[in-house]
Amino acid sequence: MRILFYRYNSICEPDMIEAMKSLGNEIVEIREEMENKNFTLQECVALVGKTLLESQYDMVFSVNFYPALSEVCQICKIRYVSWIVDCPVLELYSYAIRNEWNRIFIFDYALYLDFVKENPDGIFYLPLAANVQNSDRARSLIRESERNNYAGDITFIGSLYTEKSPFRKIERLPEYLKGYFNGIIEAQLKVYGYFFIEELLNDDMIEAFKKQVPQFYQFPEKAIHNDKAVTAHSYLGMEVTARERFNLLSALSKKFSLQIYTYSDTSEIPEAQNRGGAESKLQMPQIFALSKINLNITARPIRTGLPQRIWDVIGAGGFLLTNYQSELENYFEIGKEIDVFGSEQELLEKTAYYLSHEKERADMSNKAYEKVKAYHTYTQRMQQLLQMAWER
Repeated sequence: MRILFYRYNSICEPDMIEAMKSLGNEIVEIREEMENKNFTLQECVALVGKTLLESQYDMVFSVNFYPALSEVCQICKIRYVSWIVDCPVLELYSYAIRNEWNRIFIFDYALYLDFVKENPDGIFYLPLAANVQNSDRARSLIRESERNNYAGDITFIGSLYTEKSPFRKIERLPEYLKGYFNGIIEAQLKVYGYFFIEELLNDDMIEAFKKQVPQFYQFPEKAIHNDKAVTAHSYLGMEVTARERFNLLSALSKKFSLQIYTYSDTSEIPEAQNRGGAESKLQMPQIFALSKINLNITARPIRTGLPQRIWDVIGAGGFLLTNYQSELENYFEIGKEIDVFGSEQELLEKTAYYLSHEKERADMSNKAYEKVKAYHTYTQRMQQLLQMAWER
């Protein structure tokens, strides 16, 4: 199969390309958006259209959904396959998701349920995966210097979301609205496995909120206009994530040795060691393998699904302690392969327990790794994706 792969530099792209090639597909990449920060939508449409006219392709592929690519493929009558790996992805509200040549795969089942009714024959649920082959290569290169540099008790890799939360940039809100929003944010912080913020918003609140946020997301004309979902996920959900990560990492750092690999400001968590960023192909698998406990704190707009970090940790043979997500039990045995926490206190208790039970940690991480290696690699997942994309 000859695949035109449209790239924008998602961290998942290299793993997907490697998996596609391992299945015998020919990949032609469009990389302009990666290399040109000023690349426009019009230029994207023109380039993809020209490329499809000049040569024969079986499908166009992208990470996350591009309405413009969908429209070009609809005109050219060629399958447009996209795999949603983030949340929220506001482009899914475009009417373009209804195009018959779409094959859209969504990693979060709750998000899938939100949109499948818009195109039942073209939208599918598909979880993410691990590049075990790459992680094995990286681990084979671990030497004494890596052990000395990366070994640690508790490791968290990722943003603290303090710089990503647009809620923090709002200069003023009516006092009643600020109080209500802060109240439901604090309530959501106490609940794992169920995201209820959207249910607690009404139209009057949304209109009052939008008046104070001039840069509030503007849906294109041909789109499902859902300001309530944008408020719940892009504003309040992001703020829940920022507060949760700060609270949990602060609590851990006061009791245990914690290293954080992030570009976020950690000056308010002085007890933690900020190691800066971590390169994904070599450093991250080595860090996961050498850390006693790898912590995952899922961004709250991901309501049920498993973020890429979970698969990365397990695929590198690392021990995973994560917040509870309802889809976890579909793939792993909690308490036997991975473990979860449902509160700050439970996180502290389980951290203390697993730091003192090395053999149990090793047994669990080995079982989880073998399961991912057997059933959840990117090659296996891409095989499923391509099969489903061509069955309809």
